[in-house]
Amino acid sequence: MREKRKKTAGAGKRGGQRNQRRSTTRKIIEMVEGTVQMTREGFGFVIVPDREDDIYIPQNRMLHSLNGDYVRVAVTRKKDAKHRMEGEIVAILERSSKPFIGILQILGEQGWVIVESRVMPYDIKVPLDGIDEDAQWKKVAVQVVDWPMHSESPVGKIIDVLGEPGENDTEMHAILAEFGLPYRFDPEVEAAAAKIPVKIEEKEINRRRDLRQVLTFTIDPADAKDFDDAVSFEELAGGNYRIGVHIADVTHYVRPHDIIDKEACERGTSVYLVDRTVPMLPEVLSNNLCSLRAGEDKLTYSAIFEITPAGKVVNRWFGRTVINSDRRYSYEQAQEIIETQGDYTLKYLGRTGSGVETKSIKVSSRRRKGEFFSDKEVASAILTLHDIAGKLREERFRSGSISFERPEMKVIVDPQGRPVDVVQKISREANWLIEEFMLLANREVATCVTKGLKIKDPTFVYRIHDQPDFEKLKNLKDFVKHFGYQMGSVENGRDVARELNSLLDKAKGKPECGAIEIMALRTMARAKYSTDNVGHYGLGFDYYTHFTSPIRRYPDMIVHRLLTHYLDKGKNEDKLRYEELCKHSSNREHLATEAERSSIKYKLTEFMQDKVGQEFEGSVSGITEWGMYVEIEPTKVEGMVMLREIKEDFFIYDEKKYCLIGKATRKKFTLGDKVRIKVSKTNMEQKLIDYTLVWDPEWNKRSSRKGVARKK
Repeated sequence: MREKRKKTAGAGKRGGQRNQRRSTTRKIIEMVEGTVQMTREGFGFVIVPDREDDIYIPQNRMLHSLNGDYVRVAVTRKKDAKHRMEGEIVAILERSSKPFIGILQILGEQGWVIVESRVMPYDIKVPLDGIDEDAQWKKVAVQVVDWPMHSESPVGKIIDVLGEPGENDTEMHAILAEFGLPYRFDPEVEAAAAKIPVKIEEKEINRRRDLRQVLTFTIDPADAKDFDDAVSFEELAGGNYRIGVHIADVTHYVRPHDIIDKEACERGTSVYLVDRTVPMLPEVLSNNLCSLRAGEDKLTYSAIFEITPAGKVVNRWFGRTVINSDRRYSYEQAQEIIETQGDYTLKYLGRTGSGVETKSIKVSSRRRKGEFFSDKEVASAILTLHDIAGKLREERFRSGSISFERPEMKVIVDPQGRPVDVVQKISREANWLIEEFMLLANREVATCVTKGLKIKDPTFVYRIHDQPDFEKLKNLKDFVKHFGYQMGSVENGRDVARELNSLLDKAKGKPECGAIEIMALRTMARAKYSTDNVGHYGLGFDYYTHFTSPIRRYPDMIVHRLLTHYLDKGKNEDKLRYEELCKHSSNREHLATEAERSSIKYKLTEFMQDKVGQEFEGSVSGITEWGMYVEIEPTKVEGMVMLREIKEDFFIYDEKKYCLIGKATRKKFTLGDKVRIKVSKTNMEQKLIDYTLVWDPEWNKRSSRKGVARKK
């Protein structure tokens, strides 16, 4: 490997780049601005905000721009039936600050970073000032700072030495660095967190609504380390229920503009890679002070509802509280209670998160009569909450919420981070129970601020999800006709929700279901944060926010502060400032999601390394002009079958029907089709898996007569 790198280092330009210029003599149709999406071959595309079509940029018209750069483009050819829109970059407005990841090679007194990336075709020249010789052959993060017009290579600076290539920590840190995400806290932030008092003062408890005597518990994944929400339950004399959603009161500990707050704001969110969590807050907060662990007094921000047995909210209250959780359940344990209707296994229940028997914890300080909550009381509460959650869920879908149930896979890794299995995440009633009450709290907080506090046009942080793209919906309607489905009127958002739910329900369990879900998801807008409320289309809510996860999302901290401010009769806040925070938070969320997906791709590629040569059944999950993506069973690991590797026929991409058609055999491949593949190779650096199509001879026999007829 090193010998190969020595041959390429110093060449600077792989594939070359010629005739760079700042102006064009070609006819200009229009000037636009957008972000470069680079390819390994050296050409690129410019993504223009709010436009469906990107702009193709030939390699010799890239003007030394690189992936992620914000540029000005002269459009020189419109899109037509045979060509895509084409243009020429005339100015680089802003270089991307995101680093590239590669291997440092030192030749004499010159350093080169050899980048193996699908979006970077060039090696990067780096000065050796301050670089330790031990960094040779290490994986590094390098930021491009310049690319002189007459130079063949971009010039960069090394911003971090990540470690030995192939080591798990190195590769995970490389993914975080690639997306500009931190993987450690500065010592000053850790020190500030360590100074926060652990003990809750009595005067602070006296300022709050004391709910320590109320039956309260948490339900989380079995491997969860931070518990940022709890649920409480009380039966009222009139037959209704008082149900509380209690959220860790992070903003009590983290004050605006202090060093921890600034760090949390910059991070925006926790990042969940395959083998680790990179928290938004230091561990002393996320896993200790703000974690609602069983048997401990905790400060919370609560949304408390009076709800009828039919699931109707008749009263609501928001404010700061103190709780003491009586039980810590995993989703599996809560599910057992639901499935057995309370006839559960005692070895699972009656235990806190620390493994201490709940019955041994003295709760007289929380119960007025010093009583314990029996297992029967807890089971009864969970069953009642399950029943109410079911009614809330039914009403949500009646009101326009859309149900996407694409299988979500999880990579299982060993203690060294090596992937050992890929399994499907199963979401069941216990998950839905918690989900519905979190959705309820988020919706009711947003509704309260917007309509309940009599503030004219309040500045607030909403979680919005705009209506789908109606042109894409038309394409979806045409696509599903090939499977025999008819969609009715989609003139407005509510009609779309009804038709989509009906379509997904009809396709459920059928071979084409996955393909239809993929196409339906592509019609959807991306959810984001905004001070301008347009509602949350996917959930069917007019008002929605994020209130329930302040340990891992900065917008939730903002919402807690704004809610407190308005409940205390504060004046309307500055909208421009909060809109900037919304944009920043949305951007950080997007980066975190991309990093999470990248870590999954890396581990899936690693998982498939020892399966090269093996054959699997799968289904077509994507179609492009250069190949088709296939998900294999049962792991759903996706790889690419390149069309140039199919020797039995020449396949043509039909964009309108979203399928591939063999020129000789007339064999057609479309989304959802069952195929058999062989794993041909894996590329860890680029996180790519290549499959080879196992050709079925029957495809030749079945289509041979049709081919003859056409030739006549």
